[in-house]
Amino acid sequence: MPEFRLDSPVQFLKGVGEHRAELLARLGIKTARDLLYHIPFRYLDATQITPIARARSARVGSDVTVVGRVISTGVLPTRRGLRVFQTVLQDASGLIECGWPGRPFLERSILKGQLLLVTGPVRHFHGKQLQPREWVVLADEDEEPRGHVIPVYRVTEGLTVRQLRSLVERHLDGLLANVAEELPAAWRTAAGVVPLPDALRQVHRPENVAAAEAGRRRLAFEELILFQLVLARARWLAKQSRAGIRFEVRREFTTQLRKNLPFELTAAQKRCIKEIVADQTAPVRMNRLLQGDVGSGKTVVALFAMLVAAENGFQAALMAPTELLAEQHAATLTRLLAPLGMMPELLVGRMSPAEKAVVRERLEQGGARLVVGTHALIQGEVAFHRLGLAVIDEQHRFGVAQRALLAEKNAAQGPDVLLLSATPIPRTLALALYGDLDVSRLDEMPPGRKAIRTAIRDDGARAKVYDFVRKEVQAGHQAYIIYPVIDETEKLDVKAAAKMAEYLAKEIFPDLAVGLVHGRVPPDDRDRVMRRFRAGEVQVLVATTVIEVGIDVPNATVMLIEHPDRFGLAQLHQLRGRIGRGAAASHCILMIQDGSRDRGSPARERLERFAVTQDGFAIAELDLAERGHGELVGARQAGPVEFRFADWSKDSDLLTLAHRLARDVIAADPTLSARGLRPVVAQIGRRFERGLELFRAISG
Repeated sequence: MPEFRLDSPVQFLKGVGEHRAELLARLGIKTARDLLYHIPFRYLDATQITPIARARSARVGSDVTVVGRVISTGVLPTRRGLRVFQTVLQDASGLIECGWPGRPFLERSILKGQLLLVTGPVRHFHGKQLQPREWVVLADEDEEPRGHVIPVYRVTEGLTVRQLRSLVERHLDGLLANVAEELPAAWRTAAGVVPLPDALRQVHRPENVAAAEAGRRRLAFEELILFQLVLARARWLAKQSRAGIRFEVRREFTTQLRKNLPFELTAAQKRCIKEIVADQTAPVRMNRLLQGDVGSGKTVVALFAMLVAAENGFQAALMAPTELLAEQHAATLTRLLAPLGMMPELLVGRMSPAEKAVVRERLEQGGARLVVGTHALIQGEVAFHRLGLAVIDEQHRFGVAQRALLAEKNAAQGPDVLLLSATPIPRTLALALYGDLDVSRLDEMPPGRKAIRTAIRDDGARAKVYDFVRKEVQAGHQAYIIYPVIDETEKLDVKAAAKMAEYLAKEIFPDLAVGLVHGRVPPDDRDRVMRRFRAGEVQVLVATTVIEVGIDVPNATVMLIEHPDRFGLAQLHQLRGRIGRGAAASHCILMIQDGSRDRGSPARERLERFAVTQDGFAIAELDLAERGHGELVGARQAGPVEFRFADWSKDSDLLTLAHRLARDVIAADPTLSARGLRPVVAQIGRRFERGLELFRAISG
């Protein structure tokens, strides 16, 4: 077999060619290495096969897996106009009919004589038949099937799973001959994983499902340790690139604030303040994330940090993603600082040029100690006299470069950076996403905050639900009604915000003020509607998830969410967090479409778990176990980083180990200059070349 390099274009592999190379490129497969690392996303275990005779006697609704030879095919039209592709499969024990409703095109893929593995429920349709949920061609009539664990690859239009499986199998040995182990043996031993060539062989040609999983875990560990090294290096750079500010705890403003607070700090707030102040008094720069649920008191904790900077003669800036949120923060700080005789400045885009000029001058001259603002704070003309702390709220809403610009406003000394996030994420995922940061968690709610009553209702109760919304509004409160999409589409049978806002305003609540906000409403118009809602001029706000993280409206007591099954649990929790901000009892209503049909289903069970859980971190754990890390990873805005092999529900031990190993390695060798680490550095450069630049920017 001729040798070829792993970085050779995949087009030149035998059996590929120009056209198929274009199809593979859609999957991100451009080189031979890409093909080798395009691992199966699932496996069909042909060792757990039910004889066809026994499958025919299985109860209707039960799942079975059979292997049989295709002895006939055809397309059957029904009276409703639905065309059903049908086959008859045969094994040594008998025959069974299989039907694919609405998929007549399969007659071009499933042919007489093929050996087929099918899995799915037994149904009644002109007698018992199998309705395959998954299927795979094991072999043609003149072929012998290989192996009992069948890899299933992600493919694209014009390229079948069988074609890709055949291509990988054809070249696997030649590709593996060029694979070299790059991780130190001590790391592999600590993780208990197999060498790289063995891992790649096991994922593509597994003897059993356990072997495939062992191979995947080796690839996952490599992915995690490389990424954690990038984060640990970024963390080291953040602390060492410029001299940090070593604040002293003077207890001038902070003690006054504590004495005059109208409430008692929670134990979690005290713990987080202690962690943050410890960073501020260290000689290296603080780079910390403060994570807490909606209403957990992040702003007060951040204010203590801002006052530590102020009592040391430095300035502190709090940057929020929207003008409304900035104004809300400014109002909160003004109220809390009034007993201290201090007043925060506000700098937002809608201020007049003259007003902005006054604030900019006070910042540059040092007359303003604390400032709250939006992107206006990072404009080129804004200069600080002595910026000591940059607090960035809802940090995921800002791009990496925007966060870095605020941290660069003090050229002489790098200001401490405190990021705030109201999106609880599990500890495991926090290590993956925020390994370059120290993390503080507010995992306790202030006493007296009322739990939000959450109920599941269906269309049969819609009139009563609308009546309940009306009664709440008539009692002087306000309501949100949330939809998953803006406009109706043929592909999704769901209600849409734009059309329903019009219907609700005309047919259901004609006597109430109904507003509409969604992602396509121009920002100024959206801002205007939100201000009217906050002022009580809009009583019912129809919206999409654009209000997930938004203004504080204590008067809003109802959150009605349509099609809640279309949202992740963490997203539902963020939406629910928009209410329950005032003294009145608040209610979250999850409106499903058919309660009788959904009862006992996994979708209904997940909503029931959500309804009885108020803890955002617990909900995040449920969401992670259910849906994986995809959407939550997106919140990090880390750019090119995509985890292909790690499974957060299985690999928390590997992630914890990778996090610890990476920090130890960087502490001992910050530049990764040891001879044995050269292959690791090459791997990092290959995988995270852009990522390294971004993490330097994050670090400031």
